[in-house]
Amino acid sequence: MDIARIADAAKAENIVLLDVRGLSTITDFFVIFTGTSQTHLRAIGKRLDEELSKKGFEAERVDGRHSTNWIVFDYGNVIAHAMIEETRRFYDLERLWGDAPIINWQSNENQM
Repeated sequence: MDIARIADAAKAENIVLLDVRGLSTITDFFVIFTGTSQTHLRAIGKRLDEELSKKGFEAERVDGRHSTNWIVFDYGNVIAHAMIEETRRFYDLERLWGDAPIINWQSNENQM
């Protein structure tokens, strides 16, 4: 998963990839990760924009980029959720989408 790998290279923490196909009508995958601050989240977002743009992918929509504890990057079939720890614990998307299988994004099989 390119998004997870890029986030990892930008020092994102606790990266989780959920397969929500069959559970969601809006996307196929969620990539959820934690940043240490709002500044860190924006830096990860900038890196996502730059690296994915090189590969021909542009976010269809980005919410919360300028002053929030949660930034959502919508790439169509993949939605990335970048949150600071407190926000991530509060919303607990992994529990909310608990029926979704967790995918090993570090496997070489997953290229997205």
